Amino acid sequence: MKMLAVFEKGARLRHIGHLDLMRAMQRALRRSSLPIRYSQGFNPHILMSFAAPLSLGAVGLREVMEVSLDGNVTAEEFSRRLSQALPPDIRLLSCRPVEDAHKPPMALLRAARYRIEPRGECSLTLKDLDAFLGKASIPAVKKTKSGEKEIDLKPMIHELMLNDGKIFCTLDLCEERSCKPELLLNCLCSSAGIPAMEARIVRLLLLAEKDGAFLPLEDA
Repeated sequence: MKMLAVFEKGARLRHIGHLDLMRAMQRALRRSSLPIRYSQGFNPHILMSFAAPLSLGAVGLREVMEVSLDGNVTAEEFSRRLSQALPPDIRLLSCRPVEDAHKPPMALLRAARYRIEPRGECSLTLKDLDAFLGKASIPAVKKTKSGEKEIDLKPMIHELMLNDGKIFCTLDLCEERSCKPELLLNCLCSSAGIPAMEARIVRLLLLAEKDGAFLPLEDA
């Protein structure tokens, strides 16, 4: 069996990279005495996976991971043991058992919701957002492992709102295409003719897709 777990990576850990987060979770799983499943071979490792890495500096309120288990464990027991072993700024929110054949979170992931919190006063207005979304295309340059690539952000933006000086958006996040909130913010500022703004990124929710509609990844 496998356990699908939802956890929070708090603000104090926002500058901890993905590999360090993985190591922290692996150490907690070992300390928990749960019947964790390991890979075979000369260098066995815990069979676990995260839905998507968080950008350095970002906070994750409902991150999703999957842990393979040797034997049956109730969600309550898994939650109790792992919560006791986790550091204070990684908080387990919920978990549920799934079959081994259940698709991994990364394969089901399609998009994510974010809150972008500009440092200081937000210079963007609702008129700026309307003009931005009204464009036929939103060209941008994305950095990849092989270099820079020109992309169109327009089809990757599913929601874009401004509320109380904060930007809320739903953006594609999958293997086929993805839009980072930092890139979106830079393009927004450029479109509005204002200087680029520094901001804190909070990933609110990871999303899967079913019948053309988004649903929380943890429920997929």
